[in-house]
Amino acid sequence: MTGPGPVLWLAGMVRRAGRLGGVLTIDASILEAIVAHARRDHPDEACGLVAGPVGSDTPTRLIPMVNAERSMTFYRFDDREYLRVAREMDDRDEEPIVIYHSHTATEAYPSRTDVSYAGWPQAHYLLVSTRAPDVTEVRSYRIVDGVVTEEPVRLLNAKPDAVQRYMFGHTPVLVEYDCPA
Repeated sequence: MTGPGPVLWLAGMVRRAGRLGGVLTIDASILEAIVAHARRDHPDEACGLVAGPVGSDTPTRLIPMVNAERSMTFYRFDDREYLRVAREMDDRDEEPIVIYHSHTATEAYPSRTDVSYAGWPQAHYLLVSTRAPDVTEVRSYRIVDGVVTEEPVRLLNAKPDAVQRYMFGHTPVLVEYDCPA
């Protein structure tokens, strides 16, 4: 197998919702930046999104956002910042591929509030738990019509220690590295 670099598969539960894919594929450098943002904003929840070309389901550009609530238990994008980002994405023919935020005292699972505010059924909802200083829990979900479905995370260009550095879902079932020959 050949490819752009190491590939790491970390699995959760999969259920396809219509045309939506059941896997979040994301570059390790973007995930590391999301985790760094979550750690930096702790004890408040961090939030942001990762944009990508419209219709591609490929997250390429990290956009950390300000949590307008500055809260340990709730996040909300700043309205003006979001309007600016939305216009920028439109100008670049992008859309939100990943919406992320952190939980500072609980597991990386969407709360009832998270589910009620999930307004992009095509997006991956990535949660990072910063409750433990030495363990980073990362999980991805699809939230469609109030139904939360965990999905696997496919980590591109991952270092071999990614499995030890992050806890993806409850049980990583398959780890696959794609290394150039």
